[in-house]
Amino acid sequence: MLDIKFVRENPDAVDKSCASRQNAHWDRERFFELDEERRSTIVEVEGLQAERNAASKQIGQLMREGKRDEAEAAKAKVAANKSRIAELETRRSEVDQELFDLVAGIPNIPHESVPYGESEDDNPEVRRWGTPREFDFEAKAHWDLGPELGIIDFDRGVKIAGSRFYVLGGMGARLERALINFMIDTHTKAGFKEWWPPVVTNAATLFGTGQLPKFEEDLYHVNPDLYLIPTAEVMLTNLHRDEVLDADKLPLWYCAFTPCFREEAGSAGRDTRGIIRVHEFDKVEMVKFATPEDSMNQLESMTDEAEEILRLLKLPHRVINLCTGDIGFSACKTYDVEVWLPSYNAYKEISSCSNCWDFQARRANIKYRDPANFKGTRYAHTLNGSGLAVGRTMAAVIENYQNADGTITVPEVLVPYMGGVETIVPE
Repeated sequence: MLDIKFVRENPDAVDKSCASRQNAHWDRERFFELDEERRSTIVEVEGLQAERNAASKQIGQLMREGKRDEAEAAKAKVAANKSRIAELETRRSEVDQELFDLVAGIPNIPHESVPYGESEDDNPEVRRWGTPREFDFEAKAHWDLGPELGIIDFDRGVKIAGSRFYVLGGMGARLERALINFMIDTHTKAGFKEWWPPVVTNAATLFGTGQLPKFEEDLYHVNPDLYLIPTAEVMLTNLHRDEVLDADKLPLWYCAFTPCFREEAGSAGRDTRGIIRVHEFDKVEMVKFATPEDSMNQLESMTDEAEEILRLLKLPHRVINLCTGDIGFSACKTYDVEVWLPSYNAYKEISSCSNCWDFQARRANIKYRDPANFKGTRYAHTLNGSGLAVGRTMAAVIENYQNADGTITVPEVLVPYMGGVETIVPE
């Protein structure tokens, strides 16, 4: 979340930020009403406390002088002040909470390097790698080829779970596992520490990374107090919630594989075929903790680390810089990595790498200390990125590596993870 002091002193900047995001709003008038009430309440409480302290001292003096009536009057005033102070403190607590909730609903301010735009159509391309394959036969989509090979079963997924679920069988299951292990091995060799977190989390954890309260409708509830995670970012970032890190340990690089669960409440009609947009999917996630001076460098390296997975798999892809109208709630800057999918004849998102600045760290109270450069503590910067979404990677492998006879050539780097299998044939 944003610093309340920053919001108070820079409301025009908040207005501009929300306007640039197209669909973001904040109640500026209510913010200043609450802020003024909070300030006046503090002043009144301090005045009453001063009166109470003075009256308390006076009571003793009056008693010693035998002025009992005046002492009793002073006692009554102290009691009245005490009661009023309690009322004001209760109201201040309510105002503080409403003010906190209001500011918590304001999205992050885009970094100055984020281009202005109204929608995803305005996202500029940063670079490309590889050339999309030209087939000398009629290429098939993964939602056709997978079932024909017996490695993806959509019908049984719907039967045992519901719409937007699927099951993998035989070499499909093995390919999923191979991709997960390949991604984790690649990241850990690059210096990431692997974690194995729970897939059930609490509201405080989801608030820390910005999923709550804004995106509650996209979350799966386990019970009123617990949720299934939408991404491992939630767990990895909150590992250091309410902690103070040492600057000489930064940056911290973490990664984890988890299944992810999303209701996809606002995606009706989008990518409904295949395994591109489903309710449960596997993902390898990267998270970094950095100093403010280094976080943009870490964003560039994180994006390159996501691209490295695609380069090793020899999958054509591109990187785009999300504009103000497409950037996420918690992010100040985001690069999307998009892989080429022949079935769409287009690039489709496979990773989103974001620098959240101190936005998540302020919500989750993640700070760092650097005694050599400043006193006290500062909020760390947090970053996250997919490394990669496994199902979408599988779809890209199936489509880009398909052969005229309906088989799939296994990418060279995955052959060891597939037990030496070089070609996926019908089962």
